[in-house]
Order: sequence, then structure tokens, then C-alpha cells
Amino acid sequence: MSHPFYDTLSQATRDLQKRGYTDDFNIVDGHLHCAGRDMQLHPQHFHVREFYRFEGNTDPGDESVVYAIESDQGVKGLLISAYGPYSEPLNDELMQKLNMPPA
Repeated sequence: MSHPFYDTLSQATRDLQKRGYTDDFNIVDGHLHCAGRDMQLHPQHFHVREFYRFEGNTDPGDESVVYAIESDQGVKGLLISAYGPYSEPLNDELMQKLNMPPA
């Protein structure tokens, strides 16, 4: 299956939301947290279905990646994360899961 190409983070986010990735995930203490559902997902409980990396043309602070994530329970959402010098520290298990090729 080929994945679409996006020019901007906002374009990717809008399209992924239209395709059902409507929840928001954040990284908290080595796991993903979905505040809207009060849900915690550890690496063994979710799959990265797609991800897109965006590099800032002029500002390194604009570098980010959007992950389309699906939990074992079928909850679909997005994790938007900075990378490079402004990235969050991740534990090894979570870092490996986020850097795996999409399932």
C-alpha cells in the first residue's frame, strides 16, 4: 500500500484525521497517553500505521514527525513530536516502537 505525500504537517494532520485518526496522543513517562479517553498505551499495546517527517526550512524548531497510531483496542489517533535537538527523551522500548516500519 502506498502512502500519500504531504508538503506540510498541517496537511498530513488534516488528512489523517479525515481517515479516522482523531484522538490525540502525548508521550508521558515512557508510554502514550490519550487525555480524551484517559488511556495509557505502552509499546506492546499500539502499532504505528504511518508516519511522516517534516523538516523546517529555516528553523530547526520546526522539525517534527506525525505518527498515525492504532491501539490494540482499535483507538486511532495522532502523536505529533519534535525531533532533533528539541525532541522529548524517550525510553528505549518506546523509541524502538516509534522507529519501526509501519505495520
